[in-house]
Amino acid sequence: MLLQNVCLEGVAYELPAYVMTTDAIFDELAPMLERLKIPQEAIAAASGVEERRFFPAGTTIVESSTRAARKVLEKTGVDPMDIGCIVSTSVCKDYIEPSMASIVHGELGLSPSCLNFDIGNACLAFMNGVSIVGDMIAQGRIKAALIIDSESSREVVEATIRHLLKPNISVADFQLHFAALTLGSGAVAAVLTHSSISRTGHQVIGHVNVADTRHRNLCLGNRTEMTVQARPLMEAGVSLANRTWQKCQEVFGWSDDKIDLYVGHQVGRRHYEVLFSSLGLNQANSFVTYPFLGNVGPASVPLTLALAEEAGRLKPGSRVALMGIGSGLNCSMMEVRW
Repeated sequence: MLLQNVCLEGVAYELPAYVMTTDAIFDELAPMLERLKIPQEAIAAASGVEERRFFPAGTTIVESSTRAARKVLEKTGVDPMDIGCIVSTSVCKDYIEPSMASIVHGELGLSPSCLNFDIGNACLAFMNGVSIVGDMIAQGRIKAALIIDSESSREVVEATIRHLLKPNISVADFQLHFAALTLGSGAVAAVLTHSSISRTGHQVIGHVNVADTRHRNLCLGNRTEMTVQARPLMEAGVSLANRTWQKCQEVFGWSDDKIDLYVGHQVGRRHYEVLFSSLGLNQANSFVTYPFLGNVGPASVPLTLALAEEAGRLKPGSRVALMGIGSGLNCSMMEVRW
């Protein structure tokens, strides 16, 4: 779907200070790795995740989301009273209810007329949030929106380490649970506005979404466990991405030579390389964060976009392709004209 008069006004983030390296995790798992004769160097090389971050114990999703939200409101200069909708897209939550969005709404003191709700769709939720509020802005229902996301991987990573140290764990168990060890933490927030009040003019051109829920059981997660059938998930995800890319060629006129920067949801090296190879895209035109952030779920795409901006990879007029694949399976792609 193409959009009119929708701008991605700005993105800001909050990264935890504490870094947990993959080597440190493997040190904790040494008894299991030695018993099962698992070559940690090969596994580390395939994933490409060298470190991930943890928030201090006890940090809530609301706290980190609110900090990122304040940063993006300050960065963009958008009046909080102009925010017509706030959406939280976090997989991680402090409570089942109320919504994380409602609590952050209160923390920020947003208008009583500002809609507030959560969206859940695994690693695609933030991009879905952009699509939903973008449609609202294009329809003239609101003039500005705030999307927030915070992911905290400490609990699931520590629980997975404990699980893998049980004496009855097999190589198959390790393979099924390994992806949980690549999860990272971080918070991010974005402001979208109508073009009439935008100062940056970073236009959201539109969005394309394709589902293939035949593969809904390949990645399953909860607070303390995530199991992934890695190869089937990668193959099904890449196939779905190809179908989504073809639709983007029709909707946006995409081709590799027309995209200035790819910003993708990042699981790890193997998945990333296979995806770009399958689509016939130049990986040098992407910005890579998985080595030092790990897989930050729905925060991955906006976090990577914000870091790419800081690194000077975005120029006025750049065509930016945002791409994500989420368990379910779902695939979303959208274009932002910087």
